[in-house]
Amino acid sequence: MKTRIILIFTLMIIQQGIASAQTKLDSTFFDKTDTFLKENVNNNLVTYSKLKNNIALEALIISIGAIDLSEATDDEKKAFYINAYNLIVINSIVKEYPVESVKEVAGFFDGKKHVIAGKNMTLNNLEKKELIEKYKDPRFHFVLVCGAVGCPPITNFAYTPEKVKQQMETQTNKAMNNPEFLQIDNLAKKANLSEIFKWYASDFGGSKKNVLTFINKYKSTKIANDYSVGYYAYDWSLNASGNNTIMGDNVTTGGANASRYVVSAAIVKGTHELKLFNNLYTQSTGSEENNDGLRSTFFTSTFSYLYGLTGKFNLGAELRLRSVSNDPLPSSGFDVLKGGSDDNFSRRTGVSGLGPKIRWAPFEKLSHFSLQSTLLIPFEEDQEGTENEPFIDWNNATWTTQFFYDFDIGNSFSLFTEVDFSIEDIGKRENGAFNRYATPVTVIFSYFPTPKITLYALSNYGPQFNKDLATGWNYDYYYQVGAGAKYQITKKFELEVLYTLFRSKFLLSADQGKASTINLGIRKSF
Repeated sequence: MKTRIILIFTLMIIQQGIASAQTKLDSTFFDKTDTFLKENVNNNLVTYSKLKNNIALEALIISIGAIDLSEATDDEKKAFYINAYNLIVINSIVKEYPVESVKEVAGFFDGKKHVIAGKNMTLNNLEKKELIEKYKDPRFHFVLVCGAVGCPPITNFAYTPEKVKQQMETQTNKAMNNPEFLQIDNLAKKANLSEIFKWYASDFGGSKKNVLTFINKYKSTKIANDYSVGYYAYDWSLNASGNNTIMGDNVTTGGANASRYVVSAAIVKGTHELKLFNNLYTQSTGSEENNDGLRSTFFTSTFSYLYGLTGKFNLGAELRLRSVSNDPLPSSGFDVLKGGSDDNFSRRTGVSGLGPKIRWAPFEKLSHFSLQSTLLIPFEEDQEGTENEPFIDWNNATWTTQFFYDFDIGNSFSLFTEVDFSIEDIGKRENGAFNRYATPVTVIFSYFPTPKITLYALSNYGPQFNKDLATGWNYDYYYQVGAGAKYQITKKFELEVLYTLFRSKFLLSADQGKASTINLGIRKSF
């Protein structure tokens, strides 16, 4: 603590003397920048959450203001300004942290001025006046990192005078061959480009032909001149490792799980999330050997949508589509997908619920904690069944509130927890029954062998309660265990598969029944 106070006091003295004591640019600045980036940039993400009052960062920002470039070569100036830009962006975010995007900070690029080599200038002035206009080199757009996921990725090394030409060439080459930065649809003959090429079109030659010429100079698979050119929306979500986001989705720190989606966090302001989760639940009662049993199967497709009103509050809707079959054994749970009916089958398909959904992350220091609440309103009549139709869902509304929390375990594991409180079939019934309550608890242990693959094990226990006039309070429970995997096709598109074994206290065990679920999920954000 004493050492830290002395260091801070020393830095304050240095800062006071900037105006009268300029420092010649030498390798010290580049060496310290390189050390700082190696310690605080992982997988092209910055650990902003750990940089508050960081002595090394504070010292670098002070030195940026004190550097004297009067005798510097062009390569020294280029390397210095690139590092200065990226460090000032990091420091400016740290001052506002926690923040979901630099767009939330007024004047981030064109209003706030910084002392750079003895001059007061904005980040835009630095980029345009000191680099682009002076050197006429569009490759600067691929090494200056604006603190957003839409930018080309920040490096974990410093740009140096000796290597700056090759470093700029390398980073430009990486950007031009990144399928997420340049999204090429060969079937449609269309190239969706980063909006960098729209905002700074003149730097790349202005015309479509000149832009494609620049891209094709680096791109291993060339874009044909007859391709149409469009621009995908720039992703301004923070390029943060920790409690923030990547490509509009949430991530954690370090290692293979640095790009994983965090279910427990709210989505970023201004972004959208679509989910389709298909659940095939099938149970058998009786004996397959004697053909005296029944297989009941529910195939449920849940469509959900969320929009980030703010970085902490999301609003959306959910729709539930369900198909049900009650078939004599032997039969397969997949028979429910055939649809139709005859004398031997009892089947039904319909939209069983539709309603609003919210997600709220109430605590700044616990951004991996959130609650999600959904009200599903019955969509069809007689959902609990008639003489000719099976049960498809409850006749009254269902309100479910879920509490999510997850955390990292090292760089390759995480633990997800969920506690739900659900009120089903809301309202009083003819037999005096009043509501059904469920309080399931879920724990998921995940392993990340690569940044794109997640393997996980799931356990779930769900107590259920209801009350009627004849029997009073009734209690049941179910539990399930299973294993699943997720594959992140892109940072905004994910597939998931899950298989579980399912048991309950009364319904299944009384008849020696068996049950399982097969699940397929798709998530897309934009």
